[in-house]
Amino acid sequence: MVETVMINWGYVIALFILGFITYKRKSLDLLGSLTMVLMGIVIIFSAGANWLLLLVIFLVLSLIATKYSKSYKRSLGEYEGRRSSKNVISNGIVAFMMAAFGGYYLPFVGGFIGAIATATADTLASEIGILQQPRLITTFQKVDPGTDGAVSVLGTAVGMLGALIIGISAYLLGVVSNPVSAILVSVISGTVGCFMDSFLGATFERANMLTNEHVNLIATITGAIVGILLI
Repeated sequence: MVETVMINWGYVIALFILGFITYKRKSLDLLGSLTMVLMGIVIIFSAGANWLLLLVIFLVLSLIATKYSKSYKRSLGEYEGRRSSKNVISNGIVAFMMAAFGGYYLPFVGGFIGAIATATADTLASEIGILQQPRLITTFQKVDPGTDGAVSVLGTAVGMLGALIIGISAYLLGVVSNPVSAILVSVISGTVGCFMDSFLGATFERANMLTNEHVNLIATITGAIVGILLI
């Protein structure tokens, strides 16, 4: 028991170091880094460090995708550098709640994976898909890169790959004991959640009825629900 507590506090220290690094590298602003650390501490002591590591994998994949082709994104005016607490909360609050209660209700494990898979798929699809000519998901008309609700073959493929990585990681970390189940839940829920994000972007966000943070939140809720149903 004492050893477990010591290990967990070791993860807490590592989490503070990660928060400091993300702030110094201008990946997150100060409040965003603090929000990430506080959410991570709760996950460590409620669900376990392995659940937190799955979120860290999402964070790393997101940062890599954001930095990829930075110069080209800047030329388009679509480079999103330092993210705020709004981004952290809208992408992570659903997974955070699933993890906080996952030990008490098994289907929340599927919700946790579904939420993270959705956030990962959406981020990678947006950051990498911008490199290809996109089409609006509702009309399939060609639109400018970065348009709300735009999708591309490249973005969809990369998004599904990101969801697959989350599923494989969930199995390797012991969050889900069955590898087939982990992969199916992550890929299906991540893909559905990602397309929900695009649909909401093309309709409600373009009409200024929802913000990007609202769209991200609803998308991760959708992914979590699909994950709960599939687990």
